[in-house]
Amino acid sequence: MKEQYDPADIEIRAQAFWEQQQTYRAVEDPDREKFYCLSMFPYPSGKLHMGHVRNYTIGDVISRFQRMLGKNVMQPMGWDAFGMPAENAAIKHGLPPAQWTYANIEQMRGQFQRLGFAFDWSRELATCTPDYYRWEQWLFTELFKSDLVYQKVAPVNWCPVDQTVLANEQVEDGCCWRCGTVVERKEISQWFMRITAYADELLKALSDDMPGWPDAVKTMQTNWIGRSEGLEIEFDIPGFGPQAVFTTRPDTLMGVTYLAVAAQHPLALKAAESSESISAFLDECAKVQSSEAAMETMEKKGMPLGIEAVHPVTGDRVPVMVANFVLMGYGTGAVMAVPGHDERDYEFARKYDLPIRQVIESDEEDINLDKAPFTGRGRLINSGDYDGMNYDEAFNALADRFEQAGTGNRRVNYRLRDWGVSRQRYWGAPVPIIHCGDCGAQPVPAEDLPVRLPEDVTIDETGSPLGRMPEFVNVACPSCGKDAKRDTDTFDTFVESSWYFARFASFDQDKTMLDDRANYWLPVDQYIGGIEHAILHLLYARFFTRLLRDKGMVTIDEPFKRLLTQGMVLKDGAKMSKSKGNTVDPQPMIDKYGADTLRLFMMSDAPPEQSLDWSESGVEGAARFVKRLWRMLFTHVSRGATGATRPAELSASQQALIQAMYKTLLKTRDDYERRHTFNTAIAAIREFTNLTWKQMNIEETGYAPGDDAVVHEALEAIVLMLTPIIPHACHEWWQELGNPTDLMDARWPEVDESLLVSDTVSIVVQVNGKLRGKLEVASDISKDELEKAALNEPNAARFIDGKTVRRVIVVPGKLVNIVAT
Repeated sequence: MKEQYDPADIEIRAQAFWEQQQTYRAVEDPDREKFYCLSMFPYPSGKLHMGHVRNYTIGDVISRFQRMLGKNVMQPMGWDAFGMPAENAAIKHGLPPAQWTYANIEQMRGQFQRLGFAFDWSRELATCTPDYYRWEQWLFTELFKSDLVYQKVAPVNWCPVDQTVLANEQVEDGCCWRCGTVVERKEISQWFMRITAYADELLKALSDDMPGWPDAVKTMQTNWIGRSEGLEIEFDIPGFGPQAVFTTRPDTLMGVTYLAVAAQHPLALKAAESSESISAFLDECAKVQSSEAAMETMEKKGMPLGIEAVHPVTGDRVPVMVANFVLMGYGTGAVMAVPGHDERDYEFARKYDLPIRQVIESDEEDINLDKAPFTGRGRLINSGDYDGMNYDEAFNALADRFEQAGTGNRRVNYRLRDWGVSRQRYWGAPVPIIHCGDCGAQPVPAEDLPVRLPEDVTIDETGSPLGRMPEFVNVACPSCGKDAKRDTDTFDTFVESSWYFARFASFDQDKTMLDDRANYWLPVDQYIGGIEHAILHLLYARFFTRLLRDKGMVTIDEPFKRLLTQGMVLKDGAKMSKSKGNTVDPQPMIDKYGADTLRLFMMSDAPPEQSLDWSESGVEGAARFVKRLWRMLFTHVSRGATGATRPAELSASQQALIQAMYKTLLKTRDDYERRHTFNTAIAAIREFTNLTWKQMNIEETGYAPGDDAVVHEALEAIVLMLTPIIPHACHEWWQELGNPTDLMDARWPEVDESLLVSDTVSIVVQVNGKLRGKLEVASDISKDELEKAALNEPNAARFIDGKTVRRVIVVPGKLVNIVAT
């Protein structure tokens, strides 16, 4: 064993051994408990950042630990390889996106391998390869046949820079989630998946079947699905007929003072034909993106359409307004406005001097509509026959009235809308549909799949080149054989990431999308990724799993048993980003300190769910710890102290070290397996390392009899506990400690519970409730003896000197509290 620690040399040797042994290749083994660990796969940008290092180290620690428990572990790796960044980079550098993407994959794979992640590279996939996207095209055609996908013209969120449609989930603070450009509204034909058909099931499972998911993620998805019970009520509009509105607050019906419709509503479009001002307002609304979150914060604007609606109970006439805060895609595109009891309606009414009427009163708070609306529940007032009713009574009475009259009914509504999956750019999986003038939209036959995306393509900034490629567009109709046109849209990249976790199980299957191996490996036992994907990837993955289930591909309902959402890596309190110029390249850190050191720092500074503050001084501290361990191992091995047997009789210090070892093993296992608090595990290992260092007595007289064997056990335990975090060094140390087996075959040590029983116990001594001392006493000490010892504890005695002891409270095995005045 070399005296000096050389991380690069150790990493090269360890990785060469692991590669030769094909250590991480997972096979289906029904005789072993499986464990499928997966971190969200990365986009191949070509360069790792510290977020990558943290995210994948978390997954690697969990995977390596589970392997030490004897489980059959799979931890695969792939590439979320389609998408706008590759296309934009190709435009910038004059390269085909495919060439740019595959080069980045090669570079990032090498960086991952340098970090020692225990990936099963034999299962590697890239979503931009035809053998991958072939199967999502096949599924799409099957869903098309069963009416779970459809095409329609609809108002969409449009990014003018990326020249593509964005789902509502992809709009952040009114801007494109990718490039930050302000999003506009646009009418365009696009493809949708009927995720709403699964809304109830997706919602119910959040409360019933997902105990391993963080509450924050489940709450976000619950709110996004947005189930609400209410009434759909018809308001008659003379000259136009009835207009349905949906409301969750029918108890406020008598407070309606106007109706508001969306800018795309037929009533607004009709009025715009004869009004330049209304037409101009609709044009203004078309330039504003349509996410619901943005609607809540934007300035409320509108104007009267010059028509009135008839109140369904009172018969009063109320004006119909067009308003920028009403979405055509939600409900009926029209809302009944009750400004006295809704903040949005109140803001609009105050701005345009519309009536505000109180119809609810409360015993719990004063209501002053001159200052603010009252949005709570209470008793109805100014509501005719319904005065005095509470919410439930009014709901049922009004529902009965309208259902009997045929002018309304009880309804359940959802905030969730069908998922728009088509994009108008090039670098994505082609939509497998052919458009025939006679037959309409026709799915590409299974035998003609995949529809290959041409890869040797030069693109510019004018949008997708597919429509300008006759060899791609012009095809025969699969139904009638006449000339037809291929669809030139490509899939949203979230389609690829919605099922990749299942394909890893059937990675080499070329006859079907998934095979029986998917049922062996799924669900994923531990999934890791950022909470920012709560209502994007994670919701879509749950939806896709149900589609696969209903097609007989899998037997599960939920894709991920446990979910860990890791925090960000910060620098100087701010998120690392290129725009802020505060990113840290991991490669120089690896070159300087070694991969093990970087992994150790990433796991030791904060729990994985919390943000981590980057600190090179923290990395230096981690490096000192690894070097210290190297010195301990070198000293032990150079003394020839390996292979000794623990003596039958242990000294007090040896007994204490063995007890500390077992306690640390138990705590570390709990931190790794259940709590995932790797930082506290490392802290416990450091503390035990200090005890072992003391037992080695390096600076004094050398080992006492039996110390060599006890220290050897302790060092082996340290190596095993650290293996998931710093695998390269531990691989070296394990061999130097004389073990014939590969460290990857080593198992987590068993704990001898009998040696955890101590003859002594630590007792806290308090005076008037404040800590004043500690005692180490026999575990079977009597109450009287314990009281006497506590009264004589030197520091406690100082605080009761000159006072009268009124009472001594003994909590057996824990504390003594002396009450003195």
